[in-house]
Amino acid sequence: MKSRTQGAALVLVLWLIALLTALIGAFALTSRVEGMQGSVLRGDAQARELARAGIEYAAWRMQQPPERRWQADGRLYRWTFDGVPMEIRIVDESGKVDLNQADAVLLAGLLRAVGVEPGRDQRLAAAIIDWRDPDSLSSVGGGAEDQDYAAAGLPYGAKDAPFETLGELRLVLGMDPDLYRRLLPNVTIHGEMARPQPAFAPAPVLTALGVDPAPWLAQREGAGGLAAGQTPANGTGTYSIESRARLGQEREAVLRAVVRTGLTTFPPSPYTVLLWEEGAAGQ
Repeated sequence: MKSRTQGAALVLVLWLIALLTALIGAFALTSRVEGMQGSVLRGDAQARELARAGIEYAAWRMQQPPERRWQADGRLYRWTFDGVPMEIRIVDESGKVDLNQADAVLLAGLLRAVGVEPGRDQRLAAAIIDWRDPDSLSSVGGGAEDQDYAAAGLPYGAKDAPFETLGELRLVLGMDPDLYRRLLPNVTIHGEMARPQPAFAPAPVLTALGVDPAPWLAQREGAGGLAAGQTPANGTGTYSIESRARLGQEREAVLRAVVRTGLTTFPPSPYTVLLWEEGAAGQ
């Protein structure tokens, strides 16, 4: 009887040892995972703050004298901050197609430039105009008013008011996510011009304006002066800035902002943020 009791006690002790071993192993694994997560979060936070430094530096450079000012035409600037390589692009909003100002011809030209087939380009351009205009009459070339949205099974109609955000473009009848992504770098609601300024325009906008993009883009990425036929232009003081900070080979933070300089604010600030977006690597 005594032997059987001792045997049962031994089995119980072995089970307890196994249980404690499993608990210790689980605790060690959890601690390791949490440590790795903390390291990733610290790295991501560091990359975001470095990207933010790029936004701050770009905004500062845009307020320098002409000989030190960066060009707001989308060219790539490389900058190193605290030993971390940064890539920064700046585009004056006057170089983009203003959704609230552009006419149907320019809108259709931009749609074709980003790959929209003939016929659909005119219908979409008309739908964009119908979204922003105050009347309920369909534009020439197609358009889309309330009855068209209802026929498509959508729970809303044309806004009949100006675009307040670029995100509204996704709601326009006939728009799809892929086309929206292709249009986004080329459109604005802050340009305040019926026709973009070629000096700051991206390639699709130059194409929509009937301008050969090649010499403009070559000049921007080079170190020379203005290409033939180009003239200096005054911007609006409102800029799209993209800042990329790369830590190592696998971690990259992307910040995109639309900022306006020259405004009087309290407390004083070198710029006012109109849009702020955080992206991920590869975006």
